[in-house]
Amino acid sequence: MKPDQPLEPHPTLPDYYPDLAQRPTFVRGLFDRTARHYDHINRLLSFGSGGWYRRRALLRVGLRPGLTVLDVAIGTGLVARQALAITGDPQAVIGLDISAGMLAEVRRLLGISLIQGLMEQLPVADACCDLVSMGYALRHVADLNVTFREFHRALRPGGALLILEITRPAHPVKRALLKFYLGRLVPLLGWLTTGQRDLQTLMHYYWDTIENCVPPETILEAIRAAGFAEVGCHIELDLFRAYFGRKQSGAEPAGD
Repeated sequence: MKPDQPLEPHPTLPDYYPDLAQRPTFVRGLFDRTARHYDHINRLLSFGSGGWYRRRALLRVGLRPGLTVLDVAIGTGLVARQALAITGDPQAVIGLDISAGMLAEVRRLLGISLIQGLMEQLPVADACCDLVSMGYALRHVADLNVTFREFHRALRPGGALLILEITRPAHPVKRALLKFYLGRLVPLLGWLTTGQRDLQTLMHYYWDTIENCVPPETILEAIRAAGFAEVGCHIELDLFRAYFGRKQSGAEPAGD
């Protein structure tokens, strides 16, 4: 695929929105309505292990005190919390999200700078940070090619990219178990424990985007096409993927 050709992470899902143009509005509204329960649903998803996993992934790509982080699609700050714990400096972590509801939750929990904006049009200067991170939001962008070029632009030479994602397991039995857990059990538990039906919609949508997402090889190719070097992916349990890459020293910002 050519670098200038749009690359959607998954096809239009008409059960949730009628066409691609309506997807950002749907996603923003869904996350706004579920923001105050998002940490609760995350605990159901990860059995409390998410913080440890995120911290280890950040350390693996080289995050340390003195470096700055742009956490894209910050949500309620699950990745940013671990970045803050590593850097020890609230001024070293900046969060960005399309959802005002999610940003309100982060503002209540963390004393870091926050920006409302799109992942495909980052409202930040060129070469502004040492690490761009994104946790479990890759499936919500409009164009992977544009998004990865924006991530490349925002990084200083030598800076790192880290994208955490859940992917559909290759083994059919594992896939069926995950579909039952994410698509049925977690939505039911979320509704029973909060009374909010939007959480059911969120988790159904979460699974459908996982099931219909482009394969990992396509994501890796798009990261390379954006100008990143040392591109790879750590895989755990045939489910969790940590994509990474590095902006070469002396590299120019990736063009449009």
